[in-house]
Formats: sequence, C-alpha cells, structure tokens
Amino acid sequence: MHPFQYQRADSADQAVAAVAKTPGATFIAGGTSHLDLMKEDVHHPSLLVDVSALPLKQITAFEGGVRIGAGVSNTAAAYHPDLQQRYAAMSEALLAGASVQIRNMASMAGNPLQRTRCPYFRDPAQACNKRTPGSGCAAIGGYNHVHALFGASKACIATHPSDLAVALAALDARVQTTGPRTIAFPELLRLPGDTPHLDTVLEHGELITAIDLPAFAGRSHYLKVRERASYAYALVSCAVALEMDGPKIRRARVALGGVAHKPWRVGPAEALLAGQLPTEQLFQAAANAAFADAKPLEHNAYKIPMGRNLMVRALLETSGLQPMQGPAGTAFAASVGGVAGRLATPR
Repeated sequence: MHPFQYQRADSADQAVAAVAKTPGATFIAGGTSHLDLMKEDVHHPSLLVDVSALPLKQITAFEGGVRIGAGVSNTAAAYHPDLQQRYAAMSEALLAGASVQIRNMASMAGNPLQRTRCPYFRDPAQACNKRTPGSGCAAIGGYNHVHALFGASKACIATHPSDLAVALAALDARVQTTGPRTIAFPELLRLPGDTPHLDTVLEHGELITAIDLPAFAGRSHYLKVRERASYAYALVSCAVALEMDGPKIRRARVALGGVAHKPWRVGPAEALLAGQLPTEQLFQAAANAAFADAKPLEHNAYKIPMGRNLMVRALLETSGLQPMQGPAGTAFAASVGGVAGRLATPR
C-alpha cells in the first residue's frame, strides 16, 4: 500500500476544502471498497478525508418522499420501516448486496460510488484504461464473461457493481451534493467513452450529502442473478417500479444492472408497458425490447437470455402475477443465485 495522509473532518465545509485543494485527495466513509483498492495497489490517494463522523446519518420525510443522509449505513437503510415498505426494491438490493458486516460499515453515498469489479482493473499487471488511462483494455481480448452489453467503448467494457445504484435508478432517486447540486440517477454515473477512469459526474471535492427518493405509491422489486447464492456481484440484475391505474400499468420504470458501466434504464421497454394490462406476453415483449440493442462480447452472450428471463420474472413478481420467493423488502425476495443456470436458458 502506498503511503498516505489521513484527516478526520468535523464539518462538510472542512472536508470539501481539504479534498478540493489536494489533487490526490479523496473522501472516505465506510471504506469497504476503498481500502480494498488501496491494498490491491489500484488506488493511490495522497490524502484520505474521513467524513464518517459528519451529521449525515438521518432518514427523514422530504417532499412526500424520503431523504436519506449520505452517511446512513446500508443496514440502517435496508431495515428502516418506511423505506422497506414504500421502496422495497432498495431494501432488497441492499440486503442482496453484501454480508451483514459490510452493510454495517458501508454508507449510502459510498455504495453507488464503488468502482468496477472487472478483474483486469483490479490486477495492476494487466492493461486497463480505467486504472491507467491510455494503457489499453485487456478485457476486450480477454475473458469477458462479466462485462458490458450496453454503452461500452473501445476503451472500456467494464460494468458497475452496485446493487443499490440499480434500485435507485428505477426509483428516480436524486443525489444532493455540496455544489450545491441535485443530480438524478443514473446521470450520477458515466459511460466510459474515451475517459473510463472518470466514473461519475462529480467534481473533485464535491461531496454527496443526501439521497432523495420521490413520493411513490406503487410497487417496486429487485432481482439479482449471481454465480453463487450469497455475497457475490450480479451477473445480471433488474429493478422494477410499477405505478398502477386500476388494473393497468400507469408508469413503469426498469433498470438493469451488470450490463453496463452504470445502471441501464430501458426506455423503449418502459414505453411499451405504459397503459397496458399486465400479462406475461406483454412482459416478454418488453424484455425483448430492452435487450434489442445489446452488443455481446465473445464470452458474455449468455447475459441476453438471462437478462430477458430475469426482467420478465421481476415484472411478473412486481405486478403480482407471480408470487415472490419471500416477503417484499427482504433478501428472500431478491436473491435468485441458486437458479442462475435455469434463467440462462432461452425460452
């Protein structure tokens, strides 16, 4: 691990000033991903500014919805009664995302900012434009079974690992920063383009202070397929938010995870669902539309049938046409790792 300095901030202004004036500085809260990257010799900050003690740990009502402080732990958010009931997809994503110990440490702002789990990014011996701009992308010609179907570039084909970010994208969440700025999901996160080392639109020294969930009276759900049944990142995931008008779908929001450099909203599929009666045939048509523009690589074409099947199942369960595996807002409703092989088979 490279040497670094450490500073504990007493206020948001102090934290922002300390990072802004030091090019190699960065914020740290729970540090559950940050420290791993430092140990793996991937990330080399000159200064860590600890924001974990800042008064950003409240969950409060806000404009008919909920405001979640940036420092709220993943565990506190996952089990908050109002969030678990009204925004079940978020609780399910958090509970499917990591072990209890990591959830207890990880912060709500830090989770969506975690960096890719691409094995080439995390191996300093491999070429990676995200880690070392201009060095190339070993994943493009390598074993790319966990990589992107959408939004990739010639410079990077990595995917974003956060479960929470996918749910926040489907729930139309907004991020508040010290800018002050309000940033909508998933606009917080960037596609790789020619600058894959830039993961977000945040400026250097810009600190997230809260995540806002707008008023929502519908049903939401998160499903995740992974290679083992616990503590693994998504091969493909899907978050759905449905608002009904009687028996018909008034508005649908669908975000996919594990398929792009950021949560992937599927506008054509959402438009297809609006105003329709929920049926499995409709959901299959929406899933086909969602993956129509997928660009598979040599080893990840399996994600297309897997993703279509997962999206259909998520829509069936959210609409009530098919029962969930467990109560909404719990890990039992979200995890399908044990049936990943079955979902990978085209219908």
